Amino acid sequence: MTAIIAGRYLVSSGGFAWLSARRHPHIHVGRGEQIRREIAWSLASAVVYGLPAGIVAWGWQAQGWTLIYDDLHAYPSWYGPVSVLAFLIAHDAWFYWTHRWMHRPTPFRIAHAVHHASRPPTAWAAMSFHPIEALTGAVVIPALVFMIPIHWGALLVVLGIMTLMGVTNHMGWEMFPRRLIDGPIGRWLITASHHQQHHRQYRCNYGLYFRFWDRLCRTDHGLGRFDHDRHAGAGTLSSLGDGHAER
Repeated sequence: MTAIIAGRYLVSSGGFAWLSARRHPHIHVGRGEQIRREIAWSLASAVVYGLPAGIVAWGWQAQGWTLIYDDLHAYPSWYGPVSVLAFLIAHDAWFYWTHRWMHRPTPFRIAHAVHHASRPPTAWAAMSFHPIEALTGAVVIPALVFMIPIHWGALLVVLGIMTLMGVTNHMGWEMFPRRLIDGPIGRWLITASHHQQHHRQYRCNYGLYFRFWDRLCRTDHGLGRFDHDRHAGAGTLSSLGDGHAER
């Protein structure tokens, strides 16, 4: 499982890092040391993620412990999308509160500072965590398969969305059109424009998939626009708060 997770990371982060360099040729200039550090921490995180994932895979196949099922007719057809949404909502809630806790002085200094050492982050930073922080992220999906029934195919969809969001939210530019992220859907979904604001201001925009908890807890500091400087070779973000900021 560690090898699978590491391979998934290298393919997904590597692919979007390549796309980033194609789209913004100067985005990685002068950041080789940072990228090497991001890859090293991410591969270490793959080991942490691999252990609970391996236990779940064994428990499902050999012991039947989990609520993962393979019969498409075991539940109504509408349940598949609902189970995916339930996993995402639960994961998002867990991520918001553990992420916010990680910004308290002690856990930040011990663990979360590793992730924020990437200034600004690249696509390689998707899993760049201290092992303590990696552990808080590694247990949530394995725990949910013991609580919420889900088809293995739907579980793959959840893992795919988790990977996509983790990588694209850190790659330093916005791949979605502004009309989407500035529209009704974008007001509730997190994209790179929203998460980059977190890496600039630290004490805001803690969510993973949805902006619900940030809005409810008044930690949503809005969206921004990337302005890629050809000479500096880095993406900067001009704040365009959407009226929900708590300054």
